[in-house]
Amino acid sequence: MGKSMSFHTILVTARSFAKANPLPLNVLVEAGCSVIRPKDEEEWRELLAEADGIIAGLERYDEDTLHSCKKLKVISRYGVGCDAIDLNAARKKGVKVACTPEANSDSVADLAIALMLAAARHIPYMDAMVKTGVAERPLGVEMCRKTLGVIGAGRIGKRVMKRASGFDMRLLCYDVRRDDEAVLRLGGAYTNLDALCTESDFITIHLPLTGETRGMISENQFKKMKRTAVIVNTARGGIVDEGALYHALKTGGIFAAGLDVSVYEPPCGSPLCTLPNCIVSPHIGAATIEATHSMGMMAVENLLTVLETGTCPYLA
Repeated sequence: MGKSMSFHTILVTARSFAKANPLPLNVLVEAGCSVIRPKDEEEWRELLAEADGIIAGLERYDEDTLHSCKKLKVISRYGVGCDAIDLNAARKKGVKVACTPEANSDSVADLAIALMLAAARHIPYMDAMVKTGVAERPLGVEMCRKTLGVIGAGRIGKRVMKRASGFDMRLLCYDVRRDDEAVLRLGGAYTNLDALCTESDFITIHLPLTGETRGMISENQFKKMKRTAVIVNTARGGIVDEGALYHALKTGGIFAAGLDVSVYEPPCGSPLCTLPNCIVSPHIGAATIEATHSMGMMAVENLLTVLETGTCPYLA
């Protein structure tokens, strides 16, 4: 596909791109691309004017940043979410934005289940205490035969539901876009957000960050949750009001939380990091050998296809 391409300058800002397997990088080079990995934000900004395409991580592309991109034709996101990119400004400038759906879905679903179990059983806390010489045994809660509330029953949400079926969990879903047939096949049922928060023992979030979802889980929702509830967020940090979450965890309003995402990333210094009943990881949902390779290959395919044809199947 890419061997007949003319020379293109490609910036790669996604840190784990081609780290586990060099094949995605090799495909770019064989396609005649000059691949540059900026060493820091300053160099990235200096190189934007020369870039024809970008394999993008989580850096922000606002209107001012896009204005400095003189030759840019495509931003190929190494991941699913495009909330860090001003899509309207990109369209006005004629820059196509693509993403990699499905490539990391299993990896994120695995992590969501892992965070549920780890938070429910205080695993990071006990590990840390034992390593200081203190063998505490705090009581946890079980997942088996409990109710799981899935906020966002899309690609990842459905995979979490499938995994949760092994725990004989009752499955409740909330989503503005319904897929009744698939959810029914997985043994789930749709309900409204208030009912999900009230009835669920475990809650997992799998929505994009939009104007409608920002702050969706806040004080009112936490007040409806069980005191034994565990909430997990592997989607985007802004969906959960972190101040309200801190209060709910600190006062015993809910039992525990597992967060792979936060409003400010990495979340070092967040008050949530001081709570023993809150697990915080630095947005590593896709950090597996399998997912990084799949995302790399798909991001390269999207980028090369747009450069050659002007479009691809996975435009945002």
